Amino acid sequence: MVEEYVVGFPSEVVKEGGVEVLVPKLSAFGVVPSDYAPSRAPVFYNPVMEFNRDLSVLAVRVYQRLVRREIGICEPLASQGVRGIRYAVEVDGVSRVLLSDINHHAFGLAQYNVRCNGLHDRVVVEYRDANCVLNCNASPKKRFDVVDIDPFGSPVPFLDSAFRALRNRGLLAVTATDLAPLCGVHAKACVRKYGGKPMRTEYCHELAVRLLAGCMVQVAARQDMGVRFLFSHSSDHYIRVYAQVGYGCQMADDCLKSVGYILHCFNCLHRETVSQLSGGLVCPECGGRMDYAGPLWLGGINDAVFVESVFVENVAAVFRGKVRLEKLLSLVKSEADAPITYFVIDQICKKLGLPAVSVQSFLDALHYEGFMAVQTHFNTRGIKTDASAAIMQKILSRLVTNRA
Repeated sequence: MVEEYVVGFPSEVVKEGGVEVLVPKLSAFGVVPSDYAPSRAPVFYNPVMEFNRDLSVLAVRVYQRLVRREIGICEPLASQGVRGIRYAVEVDGVSRVLLSDINHHAFGLAQYNVRCNGLHDRVVVEYRDANCVLNCNASPKKRFDVVDIDPFGSPVPFLDSAFRALRNRGLLAVTATDLAPLCGVHAKACVRKYGGKPMRTEYCHELAVRLLAGCMVQVAARQDMGVRFLFSHSSDHYIRVYAQVGYGCQMADDCLKSVGYILHCFNCLHRETVSQLSGGLVCPECGGRMDYAGPLWLGGINDAVFVESVFVENVAAVFRGKVRLEKLLSLVKSEADAPITYFVIDQICKKLGLPAVSVQSFLDALHYEGFMAVQTHFNTRGIKTDASAAIMQKILSRLVTNRA
């Protein structure tokens, strides 16, 4: 009853990571975490995203050691403040955290949680629009080392101001939950929001990450900034990207060189990358018509060294999702330097009219033929390899024949 009196609606205390915070009691609003809609409670809180927040803490710990200085963090869409409070408590060298939200219930709840965790000297909560907060901290002496954008839906409306609020070599962490547009279900919405055409393929979740990354690169370039992607992943209902920015026209120009298109043939599954679209999109393998996605980011979306450091950090962590974190980070680390896009075994088997084979047996067959091949975190049946679609189909046919 004490907690309900403080915030004015049904609430409960939850423990997450190294903190305890007051959050809306979801059961009182007729929802469970798996189907939680933000409009059904006064303040947004999704316990499923604890996994996302755990990864965020690990990544910011690694980043802080990378820059070797005290850091300031801004989370302008803070809701009840759990992520920002965790940064202040669980990451060494955090000198200040600025939280804000335009929802007055969220603002009050975040203030309460900051006080209860004894962080009023380092964590400030403001009742303001996210873009307003970021733009008001865009002058050189006010900028942050880390800006975390975690909206419900698209992060694009906040990217311009987020880049302005980052100091040189700062870290921008971005979540996108609008996977329907990014994965090609609502293609026009993706073009409007992200400036790139999506494509409904078996590797659409990687395309989603690359569309978001390509949008970030182009927004940063307008402000004479370049972007280096340190860590990206697709989990549950969202994608998440961590990028380090660098000031300078040359860096911006260099990044734009890695923005282009992915061409895909739905007839033979061939795919390739191009910097510009020109002429008829004819498949060089079968002569069929090719579709395309882009403009999007064609460069690396994970830095193997950074991801390895996050993996090591997780070994010493005590999180509820530690095993799942380890599995994700292990897969992301292994695919960091793998070729762009991935193949889903079941898609190839369906095309060839063959029974499904195990992922490991297909990997072994590819390795035996001298190809690089690794599993991808994007799909449990997905493989990244330097073998072409045509060669993969031959190897798969031979594998099934030898098993018969």
